[in-house]
Amino acid sequence: MELGTQSDFLQISLVLGAATLFGFAAKLLHQPLIIALLLAGVLVGPAAFSIVEIDASFEFLAQLGISLLLFLVGLRLDIQLIRHMGPVAVATGLGQVFFTSFFGFLIAIGFGMDVVSSLYVAIALTFSSTIIIVKLLSDKKEIDSLHGQIAVGFLIVQDLVVVIMMIILSSMAYAGDSEGGALGWLILRGFGFLASLYFVARYILPRLLPLMSGSRELLVLFSISWAAVLAATAQSIGLSKEVGAFVAGISLASLPFRDAMGSRLVSIRDFLLIFFFVSLGAQLDFATLGARVLEASVFSIFVLVGNPLIVIVIMAYMGYRARTGFLAGLTVAQISEFSLIFAALGLSLGHIDREILGLITLVGVITIGASTYMITYSHFLYAQLSGFLKMFERRDPKKSREAEADSPRRGSGPQVLVFGLGRLGLRIAEGFQRASISVLGIDFDPQAIKSARAKKVKSLYGDAEDPEFLSELPLGAVEWVICCVSDLEAERILIDGLQELQFEGKLAVVSLKDSSEVHMKKSRVDWWLKPTELAAERVVEKVSQDLPQ
Repeated sequence: MELGTQSDFLQISLVLGAATLFGFAAKLLHQPLIIALLLAGVLVGPAAFSIVEIDASFEFLAQLGISLLLFLVGLRLDIQLIRHMGPVAVATGLGQVFFTSFFGFLIAIGFGMDVVSSLYVAIALTFSSTIIIVKLLSDKKEIDSLHGQIAVGFLIVQDLVVVIMMIILSSMAYAGDSEGGALGWLILRGFGFLASLYFVARYILPRLLPLMSGSRELLVLFSISWAAVLAATAQSIGLSKEVGAFVAGISLASLPFRDAMGSRLVSIRDFLLIFFFVSLGAQLDFATLGARVLEASVFSIFVLVGNPLIVIVIMAYMGYRARTGFLAGLTVAQISEFSLIFAALGLSLGHIDREILGLITLVGVITIGASTYMITYSHFLYAQLSGFLKMFERRDPKKSREAEADSPRRGSGPQVLVFGLGRLGLRIAEGFQRASISVLGIDFDPQAIKSARAKKVKSLYGDAEDPEFLSELPLGAVEWVICCVSDLEAERILIDGLQELQFEGKLAVVSLKDSSEVHMKKSRVDWWLKPTELAAERVVEKVSQDLPQ
């Protein structure tokens, strides 16, 4: 027994060492950790050196990692974000899932796969990685941009779809092992489980968690225990671990402690998922994968091109500019860690074989690797493809009429133009309006325009990066242009566009990004504003006046 324990400890140590080595290489290549873990699994598995044998201890850690992942999805189920983004999140999320699964199924059938395998491949192709996308957008400081918020919105919709599908699949498998009469009892037990959980979440947890919140360690321990206990309970009554873990997260999602719990569990989740992805990589058989290279290439091209394309089309139909649709669309140009988990679940249920699992994993490696660079250099790609993407520009007649009614006529134009109606830009526009200064706000986010009009601020739907739009503005009467856009590239294009149009007024740029300073100094910018510096000066001035001299 002791020797076996030492052997398990040694194997896990070797896995962690290989994962660290490949993770460092992935960082140098700007690749997500998932690819590094899959390659580490290939290295230590039977396909390469056979250093590690994937046993029950590995499987347990992998399953615990998946349960914790589903728990966090439920815990951070941000329905408010979906409501805020409105129809665009639901339409793009569900539209892309339907498009990819339908045509993915046809491609798989065309390759001669059976119906069940084709369904698994098609469904696996539909989901994109929320973890990877949020990380990349955060690194680029675009998570709060319009395309970033839309992307996060439809990724949440996708997460809901995949979790529901996994729950249905797992529950059907458990129900399939039961007699016909037992299915009714299974449904009754499921309703009883959810009703009991609702009672606990409604009346007990809100009183219990404040008692634990004073200790970070206790809060983390409770979170893991709650996820594990409900996962085990769901499995024991004939449902599945996935059901229990997911609803465990949902039961805590409305409590004020969810962010504190979630932020502390991310590292534990990532650590445990190491064992899932390494074990998945160890199951890859290159002898059979060689025959699947053509299929993997076709499916990868379909995901890299087709998924962004359908998002662009849907968003264009809903009135968004081609640039916004393109930047949001690139975020779905890969398959997800959930795709791999979904395929592994199909393998464990006997629905697909290792060859199909390997095919899906290979598509994951290709698409995740390629899309990482596509998202990183998204603005460069848009500049190269902007001519082609013009075909997706769609002028919404309703918006055009509203813009015409709101915008002043030439010759009687506003004194001030404010580009970017976020929190700061809208407050600036409101300030000018209160001072009886003619102001026009401009933004390409329909939600921002709606908020501005609700506050009686004259606003116009338009894109600062569109030269044709800039040329149509009544710049002759404008004395000041104030740029409050949050995107550095849009900021630069607006400045260059105003120079090309020989704008004679003054230009102020409000920017939080120090990297824009070099460009600003080369450009004709009359006033470069840093809100943080202005706020700091105001604080010092206010406090200094109050201190005894």
